[in-house]
Amino acid sequence: MKNKKVRIWLLIGFIIVSLLLIKQLLAQKFTSVEDMQNYIKGFGIAAPVALTAFQAFQVVVPVVPGYLGCAAGAVAFGSTVGFLCNYIGISVGSILAFFLAEKFGIDIVLSMFSEKQYEKWSKRLEKSKSYGGFLFIATLLPLFPDDFLCYFSGLMRMDRKKFIWIIILGKPWCILAYSILFGMIR
Repeated sequence: MKNKKVRIWLLIGFIIVSLLLIKQLLAQKFTSVEDMQNYIKGFGIAAPVALTAFQAFQVVVPVVPGYLGCAAGAVAFGSTVGFLCNYIGISVGSILAFFLAEKFGIDIVLSMFSEKQYEKWSKRLEKSKSYGGFLFIATLLPLFPDDFLCYFSGLMRMDRKKFIWIIILGKPWCILAYSILFGMIR
């Protein structure tokens, strides 16, 4: 019972922070890494939670490139804390995107991404012998359409456990590189 209450409060906190971030995104307050960094620091002691929620949100609703949050996190909190916030947020967002696509199908994917992008990747991947291997390599590389591939994976009815393991094992490396690189700017 206690664990359920903690999960509910965490979910409520995540939703509140996400709504605040959505409001700022719609107001176009983030035009640079510094803008996002200052906004995140404005949350005070809750700033790491805000960054984590933002990173999850930016995967589920891909309107801001993920590297901006990685940069802001590393600059605001240093390489280690920035990495942890970014990794947790991006991983949670990736898994949420997968489950959303699995539940709501192609309609949600086409509401987030162009039909042209969907067709392009569908044609490329229908011939793939090992989509799991491809997805793992894609999560390792920077500037790959990871958000799209998380949704796409949900459409492919990929095994949930396999997808989660690919995210857990593949995501940290690129995020770590960003965290170290941008943490040096600090």
